[in-house]
Amino acid sequence: MSNSLPVVAVASLGGTISMTPSDAAGGVVPTLDATQLARSVPGLSEVATIKTTSLRQLPSASLGYGDLMDALTWAEQQVADGASGVVLTQGTDTLEETAFLLDLFWKLPAPLILTGAMRAPQAAGADGPANLLAAVRTAVHPDSIGRGVLVVMNDTAHYARWVSKGDALAVQAFVSLDGGVAARLVEGCPTFFHARQTRPQPLARPVRAWPKVAMVTAVLGDDGELAEMALKGGYEAVVIAAQGAGHVSFGFAERIGPLAAQVPVVIASRAAGGSTASRTYGYVGAEIDLARRGAHLCGWLSPLKARLLVTALLASGVAPGAVGDALANWSKLTRQ
Repeated sequence: MSNSLPVVAVASLGGTISMTPSDAAGGVVPTLDATQLARSVPGLSEVATIKTTSLRQLPSASLGYGDLMDALTWAEQQVADGASGVVLTQGTDTLEETAFLLDLFWKLPAPLILTGAMRAPQAAGADGPANLLAAVRTAVHPDSIGRGVLVVMNDTAHYARWVSKGDALAVQAFVSLDGGVAARLVEGCPTFFHARQTRPQPLARPVRAWPKVAMVTAVLGDDGELAEMALKGGYEAVVIAAQGAGHVSFGFAERIGPLAAQVPVVIASRAAGGSTASRTYGYVGAEIDLARRGAHLCGWLSPLKARLLVTALLASGVAPGAVGDALANWSKLTRQ
């Protein structure tokens, strides 16, 4: 490998990209480490000098906050040691969540890229090697600097803020419905579609234990009882995946005021895309009514990402009474 090549640090956390068949399990399980993954990619050594580390060997649904903070610390250290960019490989089930959580804390201009695979390595048309190569190519590209955490899958780069998993099994699983994709890779080179924008101020590292924040989906015939039960279970905030532009039933609405008097209550839209409204609907259970009852409308944030933001704010020492202002400020910045 040429010493003139940029250095990219690659760490594996597990996931489909690392899975091989297990007779005992009856299916594929995480087994391959970062070095094995890198060796499976033709041409990777021509793009960058690769440093590999295996941090975890888990399916992504079992990654926890501690695992991700360890990965963040490792990534920061790699940049301090001279890496031009960092790539994390993991499972796709929680990729939209982990990318967003890491982006809340990532303070460096160097690219932090997340990637994975929809097909295991032994499958015909396995996409892991191509995704890892595209991730490294994106990590070394100068136009990736200052864009925060990116998800690179299927020769497409997504901002952590907008990316979501839109299909359970297809190779083209990831979409960015509202903000649009960040870039497409053509002939190995990422072409970005947006100029760099001011990113939100990264959050301070957690100063307390990670709080439990509930996410409750409002559904037909629902009176909000589950949201009340969350408080009895020790949850410190409630994110409601509300209907439409931020709406719940009459019965659910009557519970919002008492809930909001005890913990932060955040309203997101359960729709695949779009923002909560703020001044359109005034009936009981609509956004104007819920705001009057003390709930916080979170705009373009999906319920999954609103939950992570509230969790991170509380963990970083933001007082429950200040969550609304912090949420509004962060949402405002991400709409630029």
